[in-house]
Amino acid sequence: MDKKILIVDDEESIVTLLEYNLRQAGFDVLTAYDGEEGFQRAKTESPNLIVLDLMLPKMDGMEVCKELRREHIHTPILMLTAKDDEIDKVLGLELGADDYMTKPFSPREVVARIKAILRRTNNFPEQSEKEGDSIKINIGNLEIFPDRYEVFLSGELLEFTPKEFELLLYLTKNKGRVLTRDQLLNAVWNYDFAGDTRIVDVHISHLRDKIEANSKKPQYIKTIRGLGYKFEEPKV
Repeated sequence: MDKKILIVDDEESIVTLLEYNLRQAGFDVLTAYDGEEGFQRAKTESPNLIVLDLMLPKMDGMEVCKELRREHIHTPILMLTAKDDEIDKVLGLELGADDYMTKPFSPREVVARIKAILRRTNNFPEQSEKEGDSIKINIGNLEIFPDRYEVFLSGELLEFTPKEFELLLYLTKNKGRVLTRDQLLNAVWNYDFAGDTRIVDVHISHLRDKIEANSKKPQYIKTIRGLGYKFEEPKV
């Protein structure tokens, strides 16, 4: 089945350009021209990924993103912004967007970015009830099921965005190794982020808020000053 991409943007020329290029790349395309319509289509049409403009009528992109995550809809979101404003980018990531691009952009770059996100997130598969055949990673009080995108902390199921899960999984697979921010960008985001390592720090902060008893004194994800991060098994 073809992957469905929902484009939410109030600029008709951009929607037309993206729709053409995505269809040429083999995607099914849904469109919406304001935030309210985009929010409703995201809920009812179950797209595999949402291309979401920041500045929208009726309901802006930040609000759409926040409300979708609040309703536990984990569809990957690529946020578009006309402003090269770091505050907007970081805020969008904090609200649950998986990636961002600044206008103007190349349609080919958008398609490549979408393919990379879908490849890395595996479309955030539905949680499976099956227990017997699942691979499980145990570290401290964490139980991680890679094939089900599930993480339990002391038996409690945690909520993660697809990108947060990918980052956690990569850290655990490299337990005990110091990983630079650039290494994490290349491995988890799967493309050159032009050295913008703040996206890593935002996601590390989110992970700590969810898995650490005290995010100011982390036991799992340690900061290695001047280098990056290291995932460790908590000392008993």
